Amino acid sequence: MIDYGARARLGLMVPSGNAICEAELHAMLPEGVVALITRLELRGSSEVELAKMLDRLEEAAGLLADARPGLIGFHCTAVSTFAPERAAEIPARMIKATGLPAVTTADAILAALGALGARRILLVTPYIAAVHEREIAFLAAHGCAVMGGDMMGINTNAEMAQIPPEEIAAQARRAAAIYPSADALFISCTAIRSAGLIASLEAELGLPVMTSNQVMAWHALRRLGLKDACPGFGRLMALA
Repeated sequence: MIDYGARARLGLMVPSGNAICEAELHAMLPEGVVALITRLELRGSSEVELAKMLDRLEEAAGLLADARPGLIGFHCTAVSTFAPERAAEIPARMIKATGLPAVTTADAILAALGALGARRILLVTPYIAAVHEREIAFLAAHGCAVMGGDMMGINTNAEMAQIPPEEIAAQARRAAAIYPSADALFISCTAIRSAGLIASLEAELGLPVMTSNQVMAWHALRRLGLKDACPGFGRLMALA
């Protein structure tokens, strides 16, 4: 059966080099809900490249709005968590351009942490040091302490897509072994193959596991007024 999104359509802007997020998002969205995807240029992780991703934000949002989604999302963790003082500007620009409700990955992360009651987290990422440290600062500005974690030092989405899931799982296990008292584990980045690890890591580590694509799927569904549990992708996906 072809799923045209009879219940809801979500419009998303993602990095141009991201080859992972569509597959993961569609796996986590329930029947009758579809994601409509467009891209904004992002090929590396420098400050200049991250900032440039927002240059055509209004244009891309307007094109998505033509398809009449119920919600528009800007889906890039590194850009949306770049600086606490900038985070609110992105959805505000999308709302002004389209008149539609709008969210970012950063919004979804904070909503998920709140729903899980998590304030002490482990953060594992594929990022270069500057991006990883900015995300720690963003979370700290919102009352979430990063107790520990790790980064891989990878610059591009294309390279991130090639990381074996087993390496991501090992990175997560190392962090949890050192800091067992954390409230949650966050595997950050929309461009890595992490969704399939959520359930097994939760069972193994005994704490909630979040990923960038998972939090966007969950937050978007809740913003669209849908309460589907979406089993198989962690504790978060069962929370209303």
